[in-house]
Amino acid sequence: MNAENYLQYQPFLPEAASGTIEPRHVVVALRQVLRRTRLVVGEVEAIDHAARRARVHLLEGSEVDLAYDVLVLAPGSVSRVLPVPGLAEQAVGFKTIDEAIHLRNDVLARLEAAAEASDPAHRRALLTFVVVGGGYAGVEALAELEDLSRAALKRYPELRGEHARWVLIEATDRLLPEIDPSLAEYAHRRLTRRGIEIKMSTRLDSAENGIMRLSSGEEFAAATLVWTTGVRPHSLAARSGFPIDDRGRITCDEYLRVRTAGGEIVPDAWAAGDNAAVPDLTTGRLSPPTAQHAIRQAKQLALNVVAASRGRSPRPFRYRNRGQLVSLGRFRGVAQLPGRVRVRGFPAWWLHRTYHLAKVPTLNRRVRIALDRTVALPFPRDVVALGSLQRPHEPFRRAAAEEERRGAG
Repeated sequence: MNAENYLQYQPFLPEAASGTIEPRHVVVALRQVLRRTRLVVGEVEAIDHAARRARVHLLEGSEVDLAYDVLVLAPGSVSRVLPVPGLAEQAVGFKTIDEAIHLRNDVLARLEAAAEASDPAHRRALLTFVVVGGGYAGVEALAELEDLSRAALKRYPELRGEHARWVLIEATDRLLPEIDPSLAEYAHRRLTRRGIEIKMSTRLDSAENGIMRLSSGEEFAAATLVWTTGVRPHSLAARSGFPIDDRGRITCDEYLRVRTAGGEIVPDAWAAGDNAAVPDLTTGRLSPPTAQHAIRQAKQLALNVVAASRGRSPRPFRYRNRGQLVSLGRFRGVAQLPGRVRVRGFPAWWLHRTYHLAKVPTLNRRVRIALDRTVALPFPRDVVALGSLQRPHEPFRRAAAEEERRGAG
């Protein structure tokens, strides 16, 4: 069961947002890769594990109860939203392909509006973009979208002499806390050199009416707000009565079996991914919520489910981190490799692209993404904004209203 009929490859969202990669190439059709599987497209609302039944809200609106024998819980995570006034009305996240497409259209639409704006203050607001969160998602989204806006501005003679203002707000005292401090500092310098304003140890206190009010006391207007301050586990496990830890993750043992706080194994229940608290035997801590760990957990979980069904003992999950890769936009990046090897600049950018190209599922997608990137190198960026995709009914409704007026006349 899945809420969409595709698998989304998360590391490619920034390139999809900037237009380097065609958005359809970032997703893989589940029906294409799951051949001996019944796929139910819908959202699981609750699970009654004692009865081995799940209540599913289907795509067309109805609900159905599905019976099962063995349960694998992997609903992942959702954006962590704080109670900031105006945030829900003004902000967009950066966790799904829909949000990536929306942001690309939004950035380009703001440039179009700014080109026609006569009021300098309104034009400045339209050209101001705010990203909250200095982790992987925030830095990579900011870097790619800033590249896009810089390239697009050259096509607007009305905006000659203007520049897009990009502001990154981070509540802690450093960017990219997951990587080596020297690499994080390099990333900070590279982004600052591009004119990006980075406000460390600063919080967004309010975004009401498009006015960004910061904890430092600074206030300014911005038409676009991107929220990337981390994730929280999906609430399905908690709603369904499964044992969870203090962060809302399903408690598991090293075999990826669901277990209670007292150490009892929940029969026929397994979990993996961002929503699972899985012991990492190589570090003695819990596995971090990264794609690296989730992919390896999924493989071990599948083997363990098969082993258990055949009366064999499962094997523990073991995985040593292979390093961290961060893109800083076109031709720039940082990488932390095994053995404390640190790489920066073009080599890190190339490693980032090559590694993720090799890991995206299916040869079909790998070839298409390689072609997208090859075409993007010698040619300028596409700056078409398909904002109407977000309002598909509007042209027809306008036509219907016009017909009504004609009939009344």
